[in-house]
Amino acid sequence: MSFMRALLFMSLFFVLLPAAAQQPAAASGDGVQKPGAEVKPEPPEWRKTEGYRFPAVAKTVEDMQNLAYAMQLREFCANPRVADDFVRERLDRFGAMTGREESCQTLLDY
Repeated sequence: MSFMRALLFMSLFFVLLPAAAQQPAAASGDGVQKPGAEVKPEPPEWRKTEGYRFPAVAKTVEDMQNLAYAMQLREFCANPRVADDFVRERLDRFGAMTGREESCQTLLDY
């Protein structure tokens, strides 16, 4: 039965991932950049990929790895037997990989 759940989850993930990747990120209305946020330079005209239907393979792999790690961290967050220091350390490591500050709440984004 768990195999069927995993198969269902993976099929939904592959169907919904391209649609989620196409949605533009919400822009802050005040125009002020948040501390720690990197400014990416505008790519040259010949390098623009806005019209691509699917993201690059590397981006998809990164998203899937982040999803798997976030799911594991959510289990740590939900388990009261796991020490708080351990969970905080793992969240900090994950935040270093994603480039944002992670908490048990932010894991819901993955």
